[in-house]
Amino acid sequence: MTDTYLKPLKLFNSVVTTIANVRLIIRYLSYDLHRTQVHPYAQVALSVLTAASQLIIAQANLDYAVLQLLVKVGTTYAFLSEEETIKKIDSMRGPLAKIARVINACAQFIKDYSETTNFWKRLGKNIMRETQTTVSNYTTTLDELMQQYRDCQTCDIQINMYRVLEGLNLEGMAYAGGAGLNTMKKCLESTRREILEDIITWVNDASPDAPCILWLHGQAGRGKSAIAHTIASWFKDIGGLGSCFCFARDRQGEHREEKMLTTIARDLAGSYPAFRRALDHALADDHTLKTTPDLLQQWQKLILEPLSKAKGAIVGNVVVVIDALDESGQDSSRKHILSLLASTEAANLRNLRVLLTSRALPDIEAALGDAKHIKAMCLDDVPAESAQRDVTLFVSKELDNLKDIGPMEIQQIVEKSNGLFEWARLACQFLNPNTFGQTVKERFKSLIAIQSGEGKELLDGMYTAILESVVPKSGEPFRRFCSVMQQLLMMLEPLPMTELNYMRSLFPDEDEHYDVAIVLRFMAPVLRGIGDHTTPVQPLHASFYDFLADHSRNGAYFIDTSNHHDLAYASLQVLGRELCFNICRLESSYLSNSQIPDMPERIKKNISSHLSYSCKFWAKHLEVCRFDLSIAVSVQVIMESERVLFWLEVLGLIGALGGAEGSLKSLVRWFEVSFLTMAVLAIDGLRLVQNFFTAITCSTPHLYLSALPLSPCSSFLGRMLVPKFSHLVEVAQGGLKDWPAIQLVLNGHISSVTSVAFSPDGNRIVSGCWDNTVRVWDAKSGVQIGSLKGHTSSVTSVAISPDGSRIVSGSRDNTVRVWDANSGDQIGSPLEGHTSEVTSVATSGKF
Repeated sequence: MTDTYLKPLKLFNSVVTTIANVRLIIRYLSYDLHRTQVHPYAQVALSVLTAASQLIIAQANLDYAVLQLLVKVGTTYAFLSEEETIKKIDSMRGPLAKIARVINACAQFIKDYSETTNFWKRLGKNIMRETQTTVSNYTTTLDELMQQYRDCQTCDIQINMYRVLEGLNLEGMAYAGGAGLNTMKKCLESTRREILEDIITWVNDASPDAPCILWLHGQAGRGKSAIAHTIASWFKDIGGLGSCFCFARDRQGEHREEKMLTTIARDLAGSYPAFRRALDHALADDHTLKTTPDLLQQWQKLILEPLSKAKGAIVGNVVVVIDALDESGQDSSRKHILSLLASTEAANLRNLRVLLTSRALPDIEAALGDAKHIKAMCLDDVPAESAQRDVTLFVSKELDNLKDIGPMEIQQIVEKSNGLFEWARLACQFLNPNTFGQTVKERFKSLIAIQSGEGKELLDGMYTAILESVVPKSGEPFRRFCSVMQQLLMMLEPLPMTELNYMRSLFPDEDEHYDVAIVLRFMAPVLRGIGDHTTPVQPLHASFYDFLADHSRNGAYFIDTSNHHDLAYASLQVLGRELCFNICRLESSYLSNSQIPDMPERIKKNISSHLSYSCKFWAKHLEVCRFDLSIAVSVQVIMESERVLFWLEVLGLIGALGGAEGSLKSLVRWFEVSFLTMAVLAIDGLRLVQNFFTAITCSTPHLYLSALPLSPCSSFLGRMLVPKFSHLVEVAQGGLKDWPAIQLVLNGHISSVTSVAFSPDGNRIVSGCWDNTVRVWDAKSGVQIGSLKGHTSSVTSVAISPDGSRIVSGSRDNTVRVWDANSGDQIGSPLEGHTSEVTSVATSGKF
């Protein structure tokens, strides 16, 4: 019986082809339609519709309860196969995308129906009523969308997607807020069409040897991020986006690289029920996965394994966009990410498509350039005529209201841009008719006079021209420009103008106490967030900050960021003024932070942006600051009073307690020579955080109720601070005399451990055992992050290469083996030749 309802789906698949380089709808039954260009957005919708139909057709046993929904899905596919519908596909791509999104959800509901009913049973719900309500909602929505399509209307219809959000508790699992899709960055309509079509074709490629990663690279200003956000936006519209994760130069202080995989995993769990169930099982088996800092374990347990288990229950390929990886920070910040993406495990991802954008920095090119499962696409190689056409469209739209700029001037701007969209955008901003003292024609002449060049040189010329038009090269205005830009460049997280002004009002030099708006209001061509006082001030393109901070590119306007004295001083002043006990007015210690319903509102009300910033980054600024007695005294005031606990309290509330360890280590380094007492207090604070991290993170009041009174009697902080608080518990007998010497006990081997080694950076421990395995552990948490199997007898010795990239092991099986420290893969064949057991191994130099 179900075959009858599946016929329209099969017919649709025979009518519409979205494989390889197909951009058109072809022959339909007896109708011979002309080959018609189809918009890439419509291609995305058609590809999802095709994948959804294939998922439903492949479902062997269709439950009778969803038959009504199957009938409506079949009716929809029959409608989409009609000649008149096909003719309107390009013009009605908006409604088509909405239909695809609903069909996508229907397909997953049909596929997951048995799991869904089991969940309803556990909740005690009426299964028949829940089913009828869900089917009715989908049916009504599809009817409305098909009618809208017939009437050639594009009015907005509310689409309520049904999601079975089973009890997956993700509390404590890091999520990078603000790192997602930004639809304001999308490409201008009708631009980049060929590139977008190529990417969509790659996403939909079902061949077994299709590369699962596409690396889109090119010079700064080529429009990589615009393409990435366009793809992400289109696939989100039709329910096919797994995650979009963006790095940003001015957000490096957030260490987004540490949160990338957990954020992607949480996004995937919110989009795909089958992935969510698989992730739930993984976290149930090992709850430490939520907080493990190890990227290898996150990759394997939170991404690869759930994806593998969800295969066959997801419509089409899972699309993940990672934008601007080159803006993560230093090479070391992305080293492990690159290793994972280039690994053999990534090569086996058949249902995942990762679109990655970056500049072709040496470390990125070395890691990704030769991998067979990674397709490289360079925007520098886009044909000149195609780039000029798209830049022409962009410039024409931006300048269509300027009467002094006609087709000839637009053509000159386009030719000058050399295909750089960022240069074209800056040029349009430069011609702003509201600029003081110059007409549009005069500014156009200045623009065309800029020396032509390639890529970076062209952008540098544009930035120089913009700054020369608003910033004098001497005197008080120039000094203030340098001071404000220095503040912006050294900020580890962007803040709004109100917060920037507050921080500046605390700088030690009173001459610096002025409104940043006197400088920033003239910087609209290169900065966002200057039109109001609530939006963080950020560069419109990361290349502007790079330009200012590079003396070789910019002599006159170079900004020195080598000394963070003012921001370190101001941050400490904020801590001294605003830290207080129980800052969010929590009434009870019996609830965890996550159980307090209005916790986000309390944090927003009581912890200002500048206080949150200062708590997270004061020590980072201190580390890039020469020793200064006034700053040392400010630190002393914090560390020798209750404020050190108030600081940890704020970090616990805002989910940033993990950063306290790094801050206290920075403090030890800064004070170790001049103020020995401060270094000792910092070490003691470090031990307190390490031993009570879980309790404080779970329920912040236990910083005072548990961590402080249960600290050992030898604790400097404990002896100093316990008397300052009343009604604390006391340990009558058996309390700790000192912090435990044993920081971690690593359990996992099932026989005697014969050899251990630390990685050069101190973050990992490698062990060899008589159980024939080599195991890798996180040195901070003690969590096992890898088990290297291959030896056929006891492992007798292990070593790690000086650069930390390789692990070497020797065994009683007479072999030596070499392993990739990041992926856990064995490199090459075992090293054979010994006629008896290997008792010792060592490495020399870099592998």
